[in-house]
Amino acid sequence: MGNRRNFIKNVGLGTIGLSLISDSVLANENIKKITILHTNDMHSHIEPFKSGKYKGLGGMAQRASIISEIRKKEKNVLLLDAGDIFQGTPYFNYYGGELEFKLMSKMNYDAATLGNHDFDNGIDGLERQLKHASFPFLIANYDFKNTILKNRFNPYKVFNKDGIRIGVFGIGIELEGLVPKELYKETVYNDPIISSNYYSYKLKHELNCDLVICLSHLGCEYKSKKISDTVLAQQTRDIDLIIGGHTHTFLKKPKITTNLRNEKVIINQVGFGGINIGKIDFIFKQNKRDFNVKKSSIFVKKNKKTT
Repeated sequence: MGNRRNFIKNVGLGTIGLSLISDSVLANENIKKITILHTNDMHSHIEPFKSGKYKGLGGMAQRASIISEIRKKEKNVLLLDAGDIFQGTPYFNYYGGELEFKLMSKMNYDAATLGNHDFDNGIDGLERQLKHASFPFLIANYDFKNTILKNRFNPYKVFNKDGIRIGVFGIGIELEGLVPKELYKETVYNDPIISSNYYSYKLKHELNCDLVICLSHLGCEYKSKKISDTVLAQQTRDIDLIIGGHTHTFLKKPKITTNLRNEKVIINQVGFGGINIGKIDFIFKQNKRDFNVKKSSIFVKKNKKTT
């Protein structure tokens, strides 16, 4: 895409509302900022942790409050999730995922992908809960054509924020060995690298996206040769940001690696249980492309200031 908009990628982590480029600079230089908020591996933690290391952290109400405050300050926000929404507390055992989807819908999530635990009540249980989600689930490497989930998901979606085209697609982990066959039934797992190269190319070069994001539930990195977010980034060509899940990795700052074009790819993951919200700011400006990594996540707790 020869005329593709160049950009400064400004990755913000940690403190809510941290702005590395002032609003006046954004206005004067005609710079546009896209704020990506993201979660992963919520595991049905509706309430804050009640004890232990993470006591008081997390909880859907506290998360909703933080997201609302960020949206008041930022013009262009996308809110995304990298899977494993289900399983982990009695709320899932009792409601089967209905409560999780309804609360995420109230927070106006823009998209999510599927994790292995989202199959814990089987594909029939997942299908029953989809009516409670107002946001799309994106999954590019699962084929559901011989299941009840046929035609229920799309591989990708394109968002337009202030003239910036953002392509988002989802990639799931291999279910065999993680999920009993009777739960995922005839779901077919396709190679995530092949699928990612196909859809990221489509988004960037055919659909003219300025930014391509992969929602991945592969896991951040492994000592074995198992496909991870790191491997995915290095063996693809057109992904700008991978938002990860599955390994419950708390990254103090996003990981940076290079793809097959020797271009930088950002990888981020923010633990589990809704303890953190990831926040990454992309700053778009004509004729410039660079990025600085500062912070990666916001602790979800009471009375968190957003200045």
